[in-house]
Amino acid sequence: MAQHFLLSSMARSFSIAKIARMTEKQADTMFRKVRWSATNGKPVCPNCGSLSHYNLSTRKVYKCKDCSKQYSVTSGTLFAAHKLPLRTYLLAIAMFVNEVKGMSALKLSRELDIQYKTAFVLLHKFREALLETRDETPLNGVCEIDGAYVNHHVRQENNINDRIDRRLAANQNPNKRCIVVVRQRHDGTTEFIGSSRTLTYVLHNENPTDIATVANVAIERGAEVHADEANAYDNLHAHYDMQRVNHSVEYLSEDGACSNQAESYFARFRRFQHGQIHRMGQLYIANYANEIAYREDNRRTSNGAMFSDIFEKCMETIQSNEWTGYWQGNHRISERLGVAA
Repeated sequence: MAQHFLLSSMARSFSIAKIARMTEKQADTMFRKVRWSATNGKPVCPNCGSLSHYNLSTRKVYKCKDCSKQYSVTSGTLFAAHKLPLRTYLLAIAMFVNEVKGMSALKLSRELDIQYKTAFVLLHKFREALLETRDETPLNGVCEIDGAYVNHHVRQENNINDRIDRRLAANQNPNKRCIVVVRQRHDGTTEFIGSSRTLTYVLHNENPTDIATVANVAIERGAEVHADEANAYDNLHAHYDMQRVNHSVEYLSEDGACSNQAESYFARFRRFQHGQIHRMGQLYIANYANEIAYREDNRRTSNGAMFSDIFEKCMETIQSNEWTGYWQGNHRISERLGVAA
C-alpha cells in the first residue's frame, strides 16, 4: 500500500517551533518581505507609492516624507489595526494550516492563550482571504457536481403524540441550505490523482434553475460532467456531455460515471462540521465550504507551501468590514448565495 502523503517527509517543510522561536523583529521582517515583495521588504506608502519615509520612535509606524500619511506593515490588509504581536499571527496561520480537517476557534484560543472572540474572528479572516482570492476560472475537462444539505436537522419531540413529519417542507428547518460542489478531475498527466480544483456555492436547495446557473458559471460548455440521478441536473444535458450514476443502485456505473470526488469533498466537510466547529452560522456557510475546498485542492501540498500561500493571500486581501468590530455588532447583513459567492 502506498504511503499517505501526510505521513511522508514531503508534507513537512516548515516547523511551528521555528516560528515560535522568532523574535518580534524577525516576524516584522517576514511581514515586510511579503507585503512589499517588489522592493524586498522596503516600505512603500499605500497612499502615494513613495519609498521615502520616517520611522516613528513611539511605535512601529512609518510616516511618508511625500504625503505625510502614516502607515504600518499591516495597513489596508486583513491584519490592519492589529493588537496582537505579529509573531502570534504567524503562529495562528501555521496552526490553521496543520489542521487538515479544519480548526475550531476554541482550540486556537487555547493554543495561543487569546480570547475565544479573538480566535473566532482571526479564523474567519483566514477564510475570508481564501474566498476573496480563489480562482473563479470555469472548470473544464471532466467535472463532477453534487450537493449536500447543512443546518437541516429538526429535533424530534419527546412524546410521540407531539412529533411531526419532518419530511414535509412546512416542518423543515428554515435555515436549511444546500452546498453545491463542482470538482475538476486531474487530467492524469501528473502523479497526482483525484481532483485538481474545486468550487463551492450555497443554495436554498437543489433545483434545476439554480443548478443550471451554477454550472453555467463554474463549468465550461461542452465539458464532461458527472452527476447523480437527482432531477436538478436534468437540464445540464443540453450543454454538457452528461454522465449519470444512480446511487440507489451503485456508486460507479458500468460506463464509468461517478461522483466520488464530490463525495470525497463532503466527507472532509462533514468531519470539519461535526468534529471541529459543530455549529455553522447561516451568514458564513460559503466561507466554511470554501475553506474545505481549499484544503481538498491542497491535500498534496506541503505545509510550508500552504503557509506561504495563505499568508500572502491574507496580505493581499483588503481590510474586511465584516470582521472589523464583529463583536460590537458589525455583522454581514445577507448570505452569500448562488454564484455571487
